[in-house]
Amino acid sequence: MGESQLIIIISILLLVAPFISNILKLPITVVEILMGAVIGSIGLLHESHLFTLLAEVGFLYLMFLAGMEVNLKELIKIDKKIFLLGGGFVLLLYLLTFIYVKILGLSDIFIVILPMLSVGLIVSVQKEIGKTEWINFAITIGVIGELVSILVLTIISGIFELGIGIELYKSIFTLFLLIGILIIGFYLIKTLFWWFPTIKHYMMPNDDRYNQDIRISFALFFIMIFIMLYLHLDVVLGAFVAGMFITSFFEHNKELEHKLSPFGFGFLITIFFIHVGSTFNLKYIFDYDVLKITFIIISLMLGIRIISSFVFYKILNKKELLLFSLSLSMPLTLLIATATLAYQAKSIDLIHYNAFILASILEVLISMIGIKLIIKQKNN
Repeated sequence: MGESQLIIIISILLLVAPFISNILKLPITVVEILMGAVIGSIGLLHESHLFTLLAEVGFLYLMFLAGMEVNLKELIKIDKKIFLLGGGFVLLLYLLTFIYVKILGLSDIFIVILPMLSVGLIVSVQKEIGKTEWINFAITIGVIGELVSILVLTIISGIFELGIGIELYKSIFTLFLLIGILIIGFYLIKTLFWWFPTIKHYMMPNDDRYNQDIRISFALFFIMIFIMLYLHLDVVLGAFVAGMFITSFFEHNKELEHKLSPFGFGFLITIFFIHVGSTFNLKYIFDYDVLKITFIIISLMLGIRIISSFVFYKILNKKELLLFSLSLSMPLTLLIATATLAYQAKSIDLIHYNAFILASILEVLISMIGIKLIIKQKNN
């Protein structure tokens, strides 16, 4: 199959995905992965430079949009008690994971993957059920957890690329030095815009005839990726930071995210999820070893979140704690990204890779259905 046929097939999948999602009442992300798996299994999707490149850019763009969910100005205003409890929740996730992984004799990569948090699908849940106290709380804690997860992902990527040694330590030092520079830069820009508020309106005017907001967003996106490549750091962090800075300093532009999202979720990000699906062989659904590992992954991810959520027992009631735990059990993109990195680095085998992909899909279904059932019972 040539590139032209591949483009036609991907185009058809882009077109039909929303209709299938509406018919099956499933999140479109899950539908895109399943379509990639089905079409890939019958040989109509294959690896190509163009397909892989678009998928990689799509993932980075997804991380860019995820970064746009984080407003640093709002983050530093979080109540100290909530911030400390959130930190305790994340720490407990990693501690429990470490204990269970060692007891069960699992690979150390589980310690990295199982505690990961992401707010991407929580936001989609919020759009569907509306704003509630528990879901706003979940997004706040999810943001803290996602920042930690992105940092861990960056370090793990360095380990896979450089191995344990002096080069890795240099890379980690460079990473934390960069974080320090970014923090200083944040306060400097914040001060500059406080003294001269007209600058940001000049950069992103209300009467934007030349789409300056989009130009600036993409420029920062690619500049941060270039900086990460130059410093030999994971480009995921660069994309995420670019999104955070855009939201934090140009919050007056309420339409920007609505302008940037369609290009991602209607094109690049969709290709990323189709590509992920194409790497999953459906025959593994009937493989005992894959199913066993998948069950372990799902059980541990749900279990450690439910147990850890009890640090908030004074803030949320029992049902809200369960809803909170389920909403944070869908780190779909980060789980897939880390599993992909681990598989490419030969840190996990094909069976574990497919188990992680299958678990990421099933977690979304279990969490989404669980949240709807609990809310329905709560309303009755």
